[in-house]
Amino acid sequence: MAEEASSVQNLEDAPVKTAKQLEKEAKKQAKLDKFNAKKKAEKDEKAAAIPSATDKEPKKSKKPKSTAEEIIEDNTPPGMKKNLRTMPNAYNPKYVESAWYEWWEKEGFFKPEYKRDYDKPNPKGQFVMVIPPPNVTGSLHLGHALTNSIEDAITRWHRMKGKTVLWVPGCDHAGIATQVVVEKMLERQEGKTRHELGREAFTKKVWEWKDKKGSRIYDQLKRLGSSVDWDRACFTMDQKMCNAVTEAFVRLHKKGLIYRSKRLVNWSCSLKSAISDLEVEKVEVTGRTLFSVPGYTEQVEFGVIVSFAYQLDGGSGEIVVATTRVETMLGDTAVAVHPKDERYRHLIGKYISHPFLDRKIPIVADEMVDINFGTGAVKITPGHDQNDFEVGIRNKLDLITIFDDNGILTDNCGKFSGMKRFDARKAVMIALEELKLLRDVKDNPMFVPICSRSKDVVEPILKPQWYVKCEGMASKASQAVKNGDLKIIPDMHKKTWFQWMENIRDWCISRQLWWGHRIPAYFVTIAGQPVGDKDDDKFWVSGRTMEEAKRSAADKFKVTEDSISLTQDEDVLDTWFSSALFPFSVFGWPQKTKDLELFYPGTLLETGHDIIFFWVARMVFFAQELTETLPFREVYLHAMVRDAHGRKMSKSLGNVIDPIDVIDGITLEKLHSMLEDSNLHPREIEKAKKGQREEYPEGIPECGTDALRFTLCDYTQQGRDMNLDVQRVHAKRKFCNKLWNLTKFAMKYLDEYESFKPEPLSSLGNRDSVQSFLKDHRIVSDPSADALCALNEFFMNRSYVNGWEISNEDFRLVKLVSSKSKSSNYPHLARWESHINSHMNIIPSWTSAEKPSHLSFKDRWILSRISNVVRLCNEGFEKYDFSLATKSIQVFFQEELSDVYIECLKPLFQGKLISDAAKVSCQVLYTCLDVGFRLIAPFMPYVSEELYQRLPRRDTSDPPSLCVTPYPEESEYTWDDPELESGFDQVKKIYETIRKSRATYQLQKGLKIKVYVKASREIEDLISKWKDVLMTLAYCEDVIVNQPPPEGCLFLTVSDMCECHIPLQGIIDLAKETSRMDSEIKDLTARIESLNKKMGAPAYLTKVPLRVRQEEAEKMKQYQSELTLKETALQALPKLT
Repeated sequence: MAEEASSVQNLEDAPVKTAKQLEKEAKKQAKLDKFNAKKKAEKDEKAAAIPSATDKEPKKSKKPKSTAEEIIEDNTPPGMKKNLRTMPNAYNPKYVESAWYEWWEKEGFFKPEYKRDYDKPNPKGQFVMVIPPPNVTGSLHLGHALTNSIEDAITRWHRMKGKTVLWVPGCDHAGIATQVVVEKMLERQEGKTRHELGREAFTKKVWEWKDKKGSRIYDQLKRLGSSVDWDRACFTMDQKMCNAVTEAFVRLHKKGLIYRSKRLVNWSCSLKSAISDLEVEKVEVTGRTLFSVPGYTEQVEFGVIVSFAYQLDGGSGEIVVATTRVETMLGDTAVAVHPKDERYRHLIGKYISHPFLDRKIPIVADEMVDINFGTGAVKITPGHDQNDFEVGIRNKLDLITIFDDNGILTDNCGKFSGMKRFDARKAVMIALEELKLLRDVKDNPMFVPICSRSKDVVEPILKPQWYVKCEGMASKASQAVKNGDLKIIPDMHKKTWFQWMENIRDWCISRQLWWGHRIPAYFVTIAGQPVGDKDDDKFWVSGRTMEEAKRSAADKFKVTEDSISLTQDEDVLDTWFSSALFPFSVFGWPQKTKDLELFYPGTLLETGHDIIFFWVARMVFFAQELTETLPFREVYLHAMVRDAHGRKMSKSLGNVIDPIDVIDGITLEKLHSMLEDSNLHPREIEKAKKGQREEYPEGIPECGTDALRFTLCDYTQQGRDMNLDVQRVHAKRKFCNKLWNLTKFAMKYLDEYESFKPEPLSSLGNRDSVQSFLKDHRIVSDPSADALCALNEFFMNRSYVNGWEISNEDFRLVKLVSSKSKSSNYPHLARWESHINSHMNIIPSWTSAEKPSHLSFKDRWILSRISNVVRLCNEGFEKYDFSLATKSIQVFFQEELSDVYIECLKPLFQGKLISDAAKVSCQVLYTCLDVGFRLIAPFMPYVSEELYQRLPRRDTSDPPSLCVTPYPEESEYTWDDPELESGFDQVKKIYETIRKSRATYQLQKGLKIKVYVKASREIEDLISKWKDVLMTLAYCEDVIVNQPPPEGCLFLTVSDMCECHIPLQGIIDLAKETSRMDSEIKDLTARIESLNKKMGAPAYLTKVPLRVRQEEAEKMKQYQSELTLKETALQALPKLT
């Protein structure tokens, strides 16, 4: 009864709770009841699952305990805004990335028409860019992912800046690559060649393949979050693109800028076509190396140089030459020596006899020859070597071709005719040895030209082809950069640009394929006249149609149209020809369309530096020639992606990765199976599998789109090449989880504080933003009616200009509006003016240089930091220094907001009463997340949208999506406080020193200690201001300044103005701690000795790869640093007694 009476008495003494408090307690009790009911149901379910003793069913094997993350299904209908009623406990990329893209696209956020009237120019400007169209043949690789991550970040930033933005997507028909894929499919499925099928039927097959498989690229771009306008997507074989190609060819041909000529081309015997320089991979070998070549059962030897002798005519001696392609001696038409070489001057003009053919070969003088290289005599094969071709032209030599399109030796090769080229290589060597003309065979470092499409060895062969004259266009392109009309970023690429333009060669644009834009050129035959030479340009005309071409031919040859027969060229144009038109053909050129008028020329061209000439330069050429303007104002060239060890991405190395496999994750087994389905040789497959086992022993973990994009943009600081480690991508996924947890923490407390509503930025002391508002609305002298309307809205939720108390700004502004605000049209403005007039005799208690007193030091510090990040992010985008933005954002969220500010808020938020300080910090925390998510949105569109949508809005009229929400401007966020930040940096050194010592001596995190600090007056003042922060972050019970410390303290030097003393006597076991540290020191010493021995080995520098040496040097540095730390800590232990 006494206990009952006591209980009643306590209830009577308790304060009466408000309705809100009772409602809150009821909600908590309901949650607890629900939790207990769930636990009971789980317990009952387990009990029901226990089999009885009479059950005779065989035991089932236990399922492995799942380590999978919590999975929440998203049931949002396609195109609808995502349902956010639940929030998973942890970040899950599949869940986060669901639904948003379809909604963005459906709402039209990616279209330039969104909220825009074309008839009114956007005062904030516009941004237009075309995508580098990927090949339709396959899937994107990490190089494409880098391109699209950068371009989408740029595009989203400009869109959030309020500009009219258009990013045009597209896909390239990829002539050679697509034809090879379909030919292999045709052979596999039907056992036919394209020639058996015929051109028209084969082209139809290609279109069927494209319609079935071609959407994969676009699906991948959507997974990457690319905010392109899909309604304007273009395929380079679309009819409007074909019209542009035809128009461009005809115009350039009629101007004399396209012509036909017989010259050396890169020939793929497997493809039976010329290929571009970009499709030739120069594989370096250091000596004798065997290559697998298509069409040969045995491997072919490269990396050797063969020396042999030619007998002088008349048997008066010999001259020795050397070559890496001995079979080409069958096409030799001269031996060249330097005109000043005394050894051979007497032989110039004489002849030598070919050992296998009835051919006299002259000895010619040419300054191309290096006197000091080899024997000083060079065999000349003008029909199969570019340098020799030029020597042949200068010396009027015969241009002999010894290989046909299949790489078979032609009839002019004597007993070697009909042999395959590399079979002939062996046969010629044997024949030279039999004639005792072979002098030497030795290893020779060289580059072997390999066709990237067919893996065949490229053969230089003379072929009649179509060429574009480039000299004049190159001169204009070079001048555009010199004048500053075209800006190339980074500047280091300008030198390369100028060098290439100065040494430009005409561009071979014809390909011997069926898939592509058929060349609109026609060979002319005139009735009653001899048939002309197809190699001769004068017998060819061009036209948009055959009828137009016939009229051109009649006019050219002065004959009637009915006497003319035309045969269209069988060849197609180089894929780069149509790509060079892309910046204006996508808008309908040559038609004068509305899009062409509005969006051409573009703003920026972004791509990899490896195609600066193959694509960028040619776009500039054609745009200046055909549209008389540059296609864009700026070119940003990003670095190339290599693997973690700096190696080029190669299928044979197993390091070519599909970005979707990084986004979704993939097992090692699946990576292996993808190699099995590739076109690699079995030996290369095994090599690639080995590389995958070494690089991805556990497969690739699921990283998500945002992590991949953020990592790639973060890597752009590396210059020409970036070494991408997939583990770094996974680390960025953890950063996404950090953002998730930050938001969950914030939402927990924002929800607890009833009626939380984000206040205007001015309430946090952002005074300059108010001034910007006044300036933007031209409220500087006599305000107009529009300005008064704006002010009326401005004061709807404000009592003062700065938001929290009366100031000089109120008195200055009230004089401007005077009696104009009395009108009933401006009730909020009138209320404000009346209120200010009642205080006219009161002088404000602060100046514009002072800070708002309601903000704590930690609040002001984090606001200063977010102001700095806003500046750095905008600077990063403006300068194309994306890593500046990514690093500043990550440092802010991880090291400043999470590790400092949030940690300092936890004690404040754990209080039961809602203090004014907690309310203010809620506003600050909300502001940091609101601004932070907008800053990171261009890089991480999915997680930023997901989290931003969960925050309350400052204004109900805010845009519906982060895609179209304004990007933070430097002028809006003016909380910079360098003095405050400098003071915090001093405090940070103190708590970091304390925390490091806690870790060294393995103090429990929950153990709070006293710290005695001896410091200068300046540091003492700082500690006084930041004491609560210091105690929280250093896990201190108390910080005592400039008082004598007790005996048995650990002494720590922070700086020359500050030292710390930590009482550890009785807290740690000295004997145990001494033993532990002694053991760790011995272990570190052993590791250092072992690594030193390895690094000191004689062959270490020559045999160990550079990347391994760098890793081990970093490891040594880490070991030595740890050893120094442990030794210092051990030496300090006796002093604690």
